[in-house]
Amino acid sequence: MSNTEREGRAGGDADEFATSDVGARAPSSRTVALVVAGTALLWSLFQLWVASPLPFMVSRYVRVLNDTEVRSIHLAFALFLAFLAFPAFRSSPRRHIPLVDWVLAITAAFCAGYIFLFYSELSRRPGLPTTLDLVVAGAGLVLLLEGARRSLGPAMPIVGVVFLSYVFFGSAAWVPDVLQWGGASFRRAMSHMWLTTEGVFGVALGVSASFVFLFVLFGALLERAGAGNYFIQVAFSLLGHFRGGPAKAAVLSSGLTGLISGSSIANVVTTGTFTIPLMKRVGYPGEKAGAVEVAASVNGQIMPPVMGAAAFLMVEYVGIPYVEVLRHALLPALITYIALIYIVHLEALKAGMTGIERPPSEHSKRMRFLRGAIVFLSILIVAAVTYYLVLGIQSVFGPQSREVLIALILVAYLVLLWDASKRPDLEMDDPESVVTLRAPGMVARTGLYFLLPIIVLVWCLIIEHYSPATSAFYATVLMIFIVVTQRPILALFRRQRAVTAEMWRGFDDLVQGLITGARNMIGIGVATAAAGIVVGTVTLTGVGQVMAQFVEFLSGGHVLIMLILVAIISLILGMGLPTTANYIVVSSLMAPVVVEVGAQSGLIVPLIAVHLFVFYFGIMADVTPPVGLASFAAAAISRADPIRTGVQAFIYESRTAILPFMFIFNTKLLLIGIEGPLDLFLTCATALTASLLIAAAAQRWFITKCRVWESLALLLIAFTFFRPGFWIDQIWPPLVNLEPARVIEDAGEEPADARLRVIITGPDFMTGRQRELTVMVPLGEEGEGEERLARPGLAPVVEGDQVILEEPMPGTTMFQRLQDFDFYADEPVRIAALQVENDQPPRELPWIPALLLLALIVVLQRRRLAQEKRAGGPTTEAATA
Repeated sequence: MSNTEREGRAGGDADEFATSDVGARAPSSRTVALVVAGTALLWSLFQLWVASPLPFMVSRYVRVLNDTEVRSIHLAFALFLAFLAFPAFRSSPRRHIPLVDWVLAITAAFCAGYIFLFYSELSRRPGLPTTLDLVVAGAGLVLLLEGARRSLGPAMPIVGVVFLSYVFFGSAAWVPDVLQWGGASFRRAMSHMWLTTEGVFGVALGVSASFVFLFVLFGALLERAGAGNYFIQVAFSLLGHFRGGPAKAAVLSSGLTGLISGSSIANVVTTGTFTIPLMKRVGYPGEKAGAVEVAASVNGQIMPPVMGAAAFLMVEYVGIPYVEVLRHALLPALITYIALIYIVHLEALKAGMTGIERPPSEHSKRMRFLRGAIVFLSILIVAAVTYYLVLGIQSVFGPQSREVLIALILVAYLVLLWDASKRPDLEMDDPESVVTLRAPGMVARTGLYFLLPIIVLVWCLIIEHYSPATSAFYATVLMIFIVVTQRPILALFRRQRAVTAEMWRGFDDLVQGLITGARNMIGIGVATAAAGIVVGTVTLTGVGQVMAQFVEFLSGGHVLIMLILVAIISLILGMGLPTTANYIVVSSLMAPVVVEVGAQSGLIVPLIAVHLFVFYFGIMADVTPPVGLASFAAAAISRADPIRTGVQAFIYESRTAILPFMFIFNTKLLLIGIEGPLDLFLTCATALTASLLIAAAAQRWFITKCRVWESLALLLIAFTFFRPGFWIDQIWPPLVNLEPARVIEDAGEEPADARLRVIITGPDFMTGRQRELTVMVPLGEEGEGEERLARPGLAPVVEGDQVILEEPMPGTTMFQRLQDFDFYADEPVRIAALQVENDQPPRELPWIPALLLLALIVVLQRRRLAQEKRAGGPTTEAATA
């Protein structure tokens, strides 16, 4: 194959990945194109209507839809567009829509909208489906899987078919004994999967309809307004002049894009089209240039506030406020990005790279640093002033403060636009011709007004504690205003005559942004619905409990082996799935495994840590060969081998793969259990240092090339920083066992809202074998011991040295936790021990020898670097890199 043919093939592959989220069809018929675009526009308008307060204001004339009806309409739009926008096969026509696809689109939309159309009838006969109900449900499931195949590829429908097969044939001989169950009839399965909110129309689709669509629409409008290009240009102006600067700028720009992106593949093709060629120009090989972009884009899925839409699902699945999800996810995400910048810096050092030339300036480096410090301090001052100004306005104006704040936002918008009008618009650079960088101040000031909707979004979420849907609605409304008005107002400030033309151009941008936002949602809407099949299977068959027993059997009850198995299974389950479906699948199947098996081994961690653990490994599937879709997308742009690109990206992502194991055992990394500002500072500093040391060890380069023992020592130091308590626990056990008879006495002495850690043993309900479970019993407000234990459902009876437990009452906390015990067997269920924390030395004590060892490595490497320079300079790895 010639170079020209290879480049043409690569360009075609990149275009294919670029259209994978929105559909590859572009009908030549104007009427058909208008139908598709009009449907997408109508979907966006419907979602804005549902999220707005307007339905309640006109409820006298228009019926307010409930959540189930909204989900039904949401999926109807998604499936209708899936069959129109996505061809059935590679050979299918792109320029027109075959009649069969119109029939499938209309049928699929009817099946999805069936719950909305016949909601009152279905609500009057729950669990008693008619023949029509079953036909619609069966056809709907088949069409949903076909829509998923078209819009997402084969992975999601294969997963759906496997789980549906398990629902119907769970008792077949070919199903392993450990996974067998009784099986379900067609009536029961269809009713559960399609006609209730336990399956397809469950929580996942509800989150897609209420939260995710608005955030995706918000991101599409930002991109249409030019914010995506603005983020890239700011990143390059700030970091492009450093050694290996384009790679560092790629990391930053992908991180900024990841704030609003719901797809790692979309992130790759959006920023990678510009960053990958630039990285190659300054010396990065094609595989490493693509791998850097892949690592940065995939990490965008763990970056708050969107997290590939998984953040909103975690709210529902974990049961904590959205702000708490952001708080727990923030530090690990920041650590991974800073460590990735360090990795590309090490690659640049190894290969002797340089950065892009800065524009000539009369200011020295010291002056530039001083100006940067002044700008940073100014931002902090402006943020503080804004915060207290808004609080002051709210206290003074009360109910009228909203109108005052809107006026202030409008004034700030006009001032920033006036400042931007003094500078030329940012055009997208050609990566093949960029030789100099723009001044950061000039670039930043051309689009500061893009930050206003993001500020409104963050303020509503974190300060006002509005729901994600309400916050996204207000931010989107402001973004719509900016899209429509930015061009004509800039034309007015620049005294240009084409104000009317620019106004129409703004309206066109709005319409195109609304259409693009809806088309971006096709895959997500279909994915969350198809993933509902997995959720429905788990609730119908109880396979989650079987998976826990299976992993427990393989791991032998060893916690670390169990976590490794869960990580591998999550990686396999996530292959080929988009982020939202990925999280739904791994959290439904594997999160209960970590909770259940961990509790039996004495490991009790917050549920958010478990969900983040499986989520991290699920999205790693976008990196890992042979199905790393993000790696294939990057390789199509870099014209490199996709497998080698994926392997290199996985090496870069090793620090991300290690981090979940660390926050399972050290939840302070999730900002849980932080005791004051000093503890917060030490946690952040040591976690960041540890992540950088892991990166250095993986690259075998710290100050200079590492010897083998130095790389191993760096890993040991990093482990000590991440888990200082490990070494202390080997000498002083963290917990001591007390006599079980003390449980009632200790429960009465604990402070309010404390939790009691107890070990419970007894016969297993299914097997009759003795099992052990560690539980944390919430005690609530102060009171008598028996009363405090009875609230969560624990009923202990002291008989001599033994404490026998009666079966918890249904509906209590302990009823769910202890349901696998047989309380009516001959052998009683009892409390085996009461565990309390042991007095230990400070858990940070091992940091001292770790710092001394790190200092020794620094001294030795500096000495070796000096010797290499005297001998003519260190040997670079440019040839082998």
